[in-house]
Amino acid sequence: MLRYTLMRLGIFVACLVVVWGLVYSGLAPRGLGDSNGMWVVLLALVISAPISFVVLRKERDRASVGIVNRVDRMKADLEADRTQEDAADDAARARAAKAAQPRPSSPQGQTS
Repeated sequence: MLRYTLMRLGIFVACLVVVWGLVYSGLAPRGLGDSNGMWVVLLALVISAPISFVVLRKERDRASVGIVNRVDRMKADLEADRTQEDAADDAARARAAKAAQPRPSSPQGQTS
C-alpha cells in the first residue's frame, strides 16, 4: 500500500512540475490574482488522477489483494478468539452448574 501511495504521489509531483512549467512559460493560463498557486495544484490534481488510474492499475490491484488478505486474516483471528471465549464460557457454566448441584449425603451412622 505504501508503494502505491508513493507512486501516486510521484505522479502528482511530476504533473505539478510540468503544470508549473507550463504556467510559468505562458503556455497554460495563469490563475486570477493570488490564486495562481492553487490553480497550479488543482490543475496538477486533475491531470494526475486519470494518469494514476491508468498507469497504476496493476499496483492498485496488488495493494487491494494485500488489504483483502489482511482483513480476512483479522476476521479469522476474531472468529478464533470468539470460539475460544465461547468454549471457556461453556466450561465455566458447566463447572458452576456442577458445583450448584447438591451432593448426596452419606447415611447417618456410617462413616466414610
